[in-house]
Amino acid sequence: MAEKGAFQGLISRRRLLAEASAAAAVLSRPAWAQKMISLPLPGGPGEREVTTAFPQKGPMILQRTRPPLLETPFEVFDKGVFTPNDQFYVRWHWALIPTEIDPGGFRLTVRGHVNQTLSLSLNDILHGLPGVELAALNQCSGNSRGFFQPRVSGGEWSNGAMGNALWTGVRLRDVLDKAGVRPGAVQVRFKGLDEPVVEDAPHFMKSLDIDHARDGEVMIAYAMNGEQLPLLNGFPLRLVVPGWYATYWVKMLNDIEVLDQPDVNYWTKVAYTIPDTPHASIKPGETGVRMIPINRMVPRSFVTNIASGSKVSATAPTTVRGIAFGGDCGVATVDFSIDRGQSWHQAQLEKDEGKYGFRQWQTQLTLPAPGKYDLLVRCTNSNGVAQPDTPNWNPAGFMRNVTESIEVVAA
Repeated sequence: MAEKGAFQGLISRRRLLAEASAAAAVLSRPAWAQKMISLPLPGGPGEREVTTAFPQKGPMILQRTRPPLLETPFEVFDKGVFTPNDQFYVRWHWALIPTEIDPGGFRLTVRGHVNQTLSLSLNDILHGLPGVELAALNQCSGNSRGFFQPRVSGGEWSNGAMGNALWTGVRLRDVLDKAGVRPGAVQVRFKGLDEPVVEDAPHFMKSLDIDHARDGEVMIAYAMNGEQLPLLNGFPLRLVVPGWYATYWVKMLNDIEVLDQPDVNYWTKVAYTIPDTPHASIKPGETGVRMIPINRMVPRSFVTNIASGSKVSATAPTTVRGIAFGGDCGVATVDFSIDRGQSWHQAQLEKDEGKYGFRQWQTQLTLPAPGKYDLLVRCTNSNGVAQPDTPNWNPAGFMRNVTESIEVVAA
């Protein structure tokens, strides 16, 4: 995590207020389809609408309007290591999202098992604490859920419920130290401005163990990719938990509570839990399995410049490139195979922008003869963990990271 003080001067109150107001005006409009896009999901749908009707967003695959579920078209990931803000995926749990936020009146509260309760303005955060930058992948726990077989309930994402950004903000540790964490603190709980739509429904809240919250890597971001956070990606503040699934990355963060006992709220104790088994995998219908909160991400890799079913030249070199990430650590190697995994060859890794983000890779391969080939790509992270050969399964559709395969036709 790099110190970054200069960026703080780029965000003025006028700019924040103007852009927030513009976004609010657009958010009230219904989304509508620009075109349809094909999806390779085995259980359907075979296609979805592409919309441009959401604030500060370009073309996005529309899953749901309220709350907004917008998927990044996969071709975006071939354009660079950082996902553009206007095509960064969107996932909310509750539909009551503020459509107008006054940056001058906004406050972040820090309370609970602390020496002093804080009410921090955006100015306090931007100019009163050391700024830092960190490249990190934000990935929905259910990314690629649409590929689970047997099918499971939930948002049927393809592979685009993820994005990589350069986040700018302050360390959570510095905020907690400013409040003064009292002895006996065990967890820190986070809540944003979104509200339940049903009376007595649980507010969306997530917690981290105190040592994790104070590790110096967890941060409160006010900008991504050199610009302020888009409204739908958490403006004005969001939590960044590098290496962990996006359920912990609370958006529109306005409340931090230090707890002196374990958090048992619904979103931590019940929702977003996985089987405590290898690859979080069980057999369909299996019961009596110990469940634990989802946590660290696992390695994945994809081909980005060739779609499955594409035709390529036989006996001539073909450039293949893609992205990989190590999950909770860096990428060690990316390997590819053209013979269904009988032999593997190492691809060339491109610039390392940080262990928690995308790593681009590239190779040239020559298919020996005309015909159909399954091109496999597999990431091994710096902890020696590789993508598995077979897909996992759990009833929530979480943590898919099987070795990816695309079919190419050599002609």
